Amino acid sequence: MMSTRWQASASHDVLTVTEVADELRCSKAHVHNLINGKVRDARPLPALRLGRRRVVRRAGLEAWIKANEHATIRSSPEVDAADA
Repeated sequence: MMSTRWQASASHDVLTVTEVADELRCSKAHVHNLINGKVRDARPLPALRLGRRRVVRRAGLEAWIKANEHATIRSSPEVDAADA
């Protein structure tokens, strides 16, 4: 029987800042800025605080990506010109 800790790490339901940075192909500092809401035109990235560490749920990251994709598409000048 598998241990609970192994199951959680195997499924990667919770990502570290480093893992989020790898997924987004950006720096860890940029991920911290996203979490803290310091990136203009991007919604804050939802994260959990574990002492000094921050972790991000995979489902939250995927929802955040979709929300920011839709916000970018709606505010894009090319989309506005095509609608006119």
